[in-house]
This record gives sequence, C-alpha cells and structure tokens, in this order.
Amino acid sequence: MKQNLRVLSLGAGVQSSALALMIEHGEIPMVDCAIFADTGAEPQKVYEWLEYIKSQVSYPVHIVQWRDLKKDLYSAAKGEYKGFTAPFHTRNRETGKTGILMRQCTHDYKIKPVLTKIRELLGLKKGQRVKPGMHVEQIMGISWDEIQRQKVNRLPYITNVYPLIERQMRRHNCINWMEEKGYPKPPRSACTFCPFRSNIEWRAIQENPKEWAEVLEIDEMIRDQEKFKKNKDGSKKFNDDLYLHKSAQPLKDVDLRSAEEKGQYSLLDECEGMCGI
Repeated sequence: MKQNLRVLSLGAGVQSSALALMIEHGEIPMVDCAIFADTGAEPQKVYEWLEYIKSQVSYPVHIVQWRDLKKDLYSAAKGEYKGFTAPFHTRNRETGKTGILMRQCTHDYKIKPVLTKIRELLGLKKGQRVKPGMHVEQIMGISWDEIQRQKVNRLPYITNVYPLIERQMRRHNCINWMEEKGYPKPPRSACTFCPFRSNIEWRAIQENPKEWAEVLEIDEMIRDQEKFKKNKDGSKKFNDDLYLHKSAQPLKDVDLRSAEEKGQYSLLDECEGMCGI
C-alpha cells in the first residue's frame, strides 16, 4: 500500500500533453504515472495521439473507463438509461427560448474513473477509508489563460498542482514549447459530439467521414420527438428539443464555413475561445 503518489491527469490535449513531455524532459518533477480517462467517444486522432504520448514517456500511462458515454447516449435516447449527462443545447418547442442542459459528463466519465484508479494505485479497496498520512499530488493540465478553472481538490488527501499556471504558460506557450522540442501539435481532446465545439472544430470532425456521419446521427437521435414525448411511466418529459450546435439548429443545416469563405471577416468566428471573452 502506497503512502504518497504523484499523478498526471492526462487529457491528451495541448496543455496536458505539453506537461507530459515536460515531465519527461525533467522540466517538471517526475510522476509515478499518468491517467487518461476514456469516455469511449474521442476522435480517432486523439487515440492515435495518446499512443504517441505513451511512446514518448518513460512512466506508465494508465487508460481507464467508467462507462462508454457514446453507448449511454444511444441507451438514453431509447429510454433505457438515465437522462442525458452531456450539455446539449436546447430550444423550447413552444417559446423558442434556447438554453443548455447541465453538464454531468465530465464528473462521471472523466473525474470519477481517474479517482477510482488513484485509489487502486494507493492499494485501497472499494469503500475502504484513506489511511492517515496518505497523500496524492494530482498534476493538472490547466494553463494561465484558463486560471478560472484552477480549484482546490475537494478530497483532503489530494492536492491539485498546476505547473503551467505556476509558470504563467498559456496555451500558445505550450504549443511553442512542443514545436521547439520537435513535437507535432496535439489534436483537441473532446468527444466527437461535444456541444462546446466551435465551427472550426466541427469542420475538423467533418474531415473524418465516419465520425461526421455518426455525429449527424447522434444530433438527429437526441431530437427524436417520439422518444422524448413521455417517460416509460407515461409522464411528460420536457418541451425542449436538443441540439449539438450552439445555434440550436440541426447540425446538418448549419453553415460551418469560415467568415472568409462566406466573404466576410470575423475575428470571433475564428477565435478558439481561449481568451475568456
């Protein structure tokens, strides 16, 4: 049973990938391992990148999964599983008012399986209390431009550590560091159907015909009127239609062209949303 553990929470995006490699280069103190929580719904490019990261580091990279989020979506649409946990965009059928569902997927499919693995690495069985003196440093891939996401871990035996914030490194600094070291740029790590995608990122999904066809299918599925009219017990569900795109329109009908392709210029359309405005 281990008393101390130092773990990298690896999302396989730009920031956590830079951290993983900075650790390997000795610029950040070594970890016992990295943990990647697989939702079962990442783009193929992310899974390929994860294998690349594993080949570049000397410490173990554990891949863990609670449930398959994609399968759970299909089950929820059939009424066979609890409601949707992803933050889908909504439009009320009567008023036209738009909104967004509460996001539970990050906690259930990302945070929970990482915590389960940490407990396993500490030698704790299910339900077993943490022993006095046990301590975990969880290295988080959050950069200076995301400082609002910096949080104290709610579990007293885990301390969240933010090396990129300590170094005031922004996302572009991470990319620059990787380029200087000869590494390729990582893909964005997010489920293929994540509703927080920008038009740029939706176009990136379009590049993979199989993933794009699946995303369009999911977008239509979550809006199927017959499946959402009533619960199994006959009670009314809700009066909102669900959408993947922030415009609350069917994704197949959304014009994903860039501003330049539309003959316009818009800084906001091309922004990656990292500046916080």
